[in-house]
Amino acid sequence: MLQAAEKIERSRLSAADWEAGALDLIAEQGVAAVAVEPLARKLNVTKGSFYWHFATREALLRAALQGWETHVDLGLDQIEAIADPRERLRELFRRTGRETKSHMIYSALLRALDQPIVQPVMERVSQRRLDFLSHAYREVGMAASSALHRAHLTYAAYVGFLQLALQLGLPRLDHAELEAYVDHVMSTLIPE
Repeated sequence: MLQAAEKIERSRLSAADWEAGALDLIAEQGVAAVAVEPLARKLNVTKGSFYWHFATREALLRAALQGWETHVDLGLDQIEAIADPRERLRELFRRTGRETKSHMIYSALLRALDQPIVQPVMERVSQRRLDFLSHAYREVGMAASSALHRAHLTYAAYVGFLQLALQLGLPRLDHAELEAYVDHVMSTLIPE
């Protein structure tokens, strides 16, 4: 009787549950891994449950990516509320050092830029991040062109480090080493 109740409960997954499951698969295995049957197995429900919420895999993928993009935007919105631009940049770097799942999703999406659903999302997210950085660097007193260059350098350092860490497993840093690296990045890229 308990198993039947659990199965009924699992069949009531919301669209958000399916989207979160899709993002987990993207983080773990990449965009190509997002398919209805494997995701249903992972969520321990029948694939029929999927069709209550989404007509196609593409619809699920669009919704999941939109949710991830909203999460990224909300994070930046929270940090933008910090009045001091140097502290705003420090908080961005600190949070960035802690968001493992979001990094894994981002890295997987970089590998899937040839997919029409992925590319516009990545363009918007990257542009939003670059605009955020450029604005903060201008607020600390940098000229517009220097602020834009520093924003590109900062973002390139993030993407490069992410790719080294997630694609090649380099560098292999424990928590303390990662914190020291983030401190170094802050002291290097945030003007005093």
